[in-house]
Amino acid sequence: MNATDPAQTYRQEAAELLEQLEQALLDLDRTPGDADLIDTAFRALHTIKGSGAMFGFERMAAFAHHVESAFDLVRQGKVRADPRLIAVTLAAKDQIRCLIETPELAGHAAGEAILEELRQVVAAAAAGPPEADDVIAAEPASGRWRLRFRLPADAIALGTNPLLLLDELRDLGPCTVVADTATVPPLEELDPTACYLGWEVVLTTPQRRAAIDEIFLFVLDGMELNVEDLSAGPAPAPASAPAPAPAPPSDTAPIAEPAPAAEEPPARADPAASRDGGSIRVPADRLDALMDRVGELVIAQSRLKQLAADSGDNGVKSAAEEIERLVLDLRDTTMGVRLVPISQLFGRFRRVVHDLARDLGKEVAFVTHGEDTELDKTLIERLSDPLIHLIRNALDHGMETPAQRLAAGKPAQGSITLSACHRGHEVMVSVTDDGRGLDRARIRQHAIARGLLAQAAQPDDAELFRMLFKPGFSTSQEVTSVSGRGVGLDVVQRAIDMLRGGIDIATEPGRATSFTLRLPLTLAIIDGLLVRVGRGRYVIPLAAVEECVELPPADAAEAHGHSFLNIRGALVPFVRLREFFAVPGTAEPYQKVIIVAAGEQRIGLVVDQVIGDHQTVVKSLSKLHAGIGMFCGATILGDGAVALILEVAQLLALGQPGDARPQVAA
Repeated sequence: MNATDPAQTYRQEAAELLEQLEQALLDLDRTPGDADLIDTAFRALHTIKGSGAMFGFERMAAFAHHVESAFDLVRQGKVRADPRLIAVTLAAKDQIRCLIETPELAGHAAGEAILEELRQVVAAAAAGPPEADDVIAAEPASGRWRLRFRLPADAIALGTNPLLLLDELRDLGPCTVVADTATVPPLEELDPTACYLGWEVVLTTPQRRAAIDEIFLFVLDGMELNVEDLSAGPAPAPASAPAPAPAPPSDTAPIAEPAPAAEEPPARADPAASRDGGSIRVPADRLDALMDRVGELVIAQSRLKQLAADSGDNGVKSAAEEIERLVLDLRDTTMGVRLVPISQLFGRFRRVVHDLARDLGKEVAFVTHGEDTELDKTLIERLSDPLIHLIRNALDHGMETPAQRLAAGKPAQGSITLSACHRGHEVMVSVTDDGRGLDRARIRQHAIARGLLAQAAQPDDAELFRMLFKPGFSTSQEVTSVSGRGVGLDVVQRAIDMLRGGIDIATEPGRATSFTLRLPLTLAIIDGLLVRVGRGRYVIPLAAVEECVELPPADAAEAHGHSFLNIRGALVPFVRLREFFAVPGTAEPYQKVIIVAAGEQRIGLVVDQVIGDHQTVVKSLSKLHAGIGMFCGATILGDGAVALILEVAQLLALGQPGDARPQVAA
């Protein structure tokens, strides 16, 4: 039986809260006075701290407690949310993540340094005439409250400990607690997992109503809570009131607790809103296993389809067609489950742009479009590193300093735009900056110096810009902490090649540069075109196929070399796959040409026969064959044979002629 690890569940929820905290802080950097953003950041810190203490992350809870206390001053308007406070809170957020994910690696000295800087920032950013220490130490007069509350019947079964709630109330000040046992059933009817008790608490505290409501933040759904202000009436001394509980242990001196915010109405959560809209959290490895099973089912269905065709039995054919329809529906549904919005990837880069722009002394706005575009989760995981390289490259190479931009007649603040959209069977992800553009002359000069171009060569833009992706190629004048070592775009190229995608570059000198990544929707199952060359069968990804034409007899007579087809006035080079694969024997009389494309490039692939479309389950090649560039994987056909999947991008590169220009035959 698989038991759910509560600590791992907390880590997953904390990761979402930390992401929410980071986004709120980055937005707050642009609009420091936004009360909603301030409340969002504070609630995220409060929830992370409270839940962490419940699940045994005491060290993290103690650290987050100080950060929460300092940020509460912002919520009360006593400290300004200036850029320095945002920066140190972001650093604290990184420390909290480390204390949750790898507490054994989280340095105590680093956390202490962050808290010390936080104390300095709080003192320096205090708003208004009073000194920061005076503001922090100020406390309102004590008040008296009567609380009557009863938890939901399933509260204990769901992990709520009522004693911890009472302890938190005692932390606010002296109080008396009386249990209400009116609804406790006879012993024989008692459910040991149910909560039957209610409580009446009389509390004397300098804190306001908001502090009381926050104690019940996690259990508001379904509970009964009545809070009555007794401050206006007589204030009898509480009998035998226990002393307040000590603060959580910490190796660092705590930041003084802030004065509480103005009284707020009780914040009861809407039970319907707290549910997850009918969704459930599923481990990623289960989705991967489901996709593997669907892939095997597609292969078995292909085998059944072939057997039904060979049998000649109409009943078997009908059943095979029905199973094929169901399998395809199941495949589409499973692939849909694996699709996630690309917004969760885009959100990670806001912090990258924020921190790097600050380090480089540049003013940059980060803009995103198409965040709801969906992509396979595996692709999203593998896209992170290539996009980070492109964004860092745009910030360092493409974006000018504010002074340079003003001198060029541009606004001092530049922009980097990250966008995504669907185009056919592909997803287009673009990184665009409004900086200086690519310097063609400098790229050409460096390419000649490195021996990548002949001195007399006059390459077009596409060929020239491909030099940027060569290993070790860099046009940076000096080595910095960001760039200059020629490492970056070649990594992007390799990563995109592994994803069976492509890269297009567009630039306007002095105005803008755009890198566009073309990616398949999924890597697991693709639609392919099954072809035959000699006795071997191969799969061409259908997303790359434009059309199929017959090879003219005049071209078929030429057995070797590069040739060109005139496709409606456009010259398209074609290659004979028999030559590429060294297939023995003579070519068949009626050959077909499959026109494939990637970006602006097109090429024709000459095959002996087009068999038809094929639902292709992609299987990885072994390590022994992984270096063969013209194949990106393999699949199993219905008869059990193996068909290799062609890598269109590699074939396009291999099939391009040299410097010779094609001549159109009359």
